[in-house]
Amino acid sequence: MEKEKFLTELAEILEEENVNEGDVLADFDAWDSLSMLGIIAYVSENLSITLNNKEIRDCKTVADLISLIESK
Repeated sequence: MEKEKFLTELAEILEEENVNEGDVLADFDAWDSLSMLGIIAYVSENLSITLNNKEIRDCKTVADLISLIESK
């Protein structure tokens, strides 16, 4: 997975200028079930990886999310 491309897409999903690996997901105003679905769709379409809401909810930071994706 290309991290920079993912971070750019994640920023778009979260309606932010940019996101960093150390950012806490819950701190984003747009962090909700809809953004989680956006992440699931992006990862499925672009990386052929299947994630579910519980796995994403368990992630506390952007780095946790990246680690989850890379572990699949």
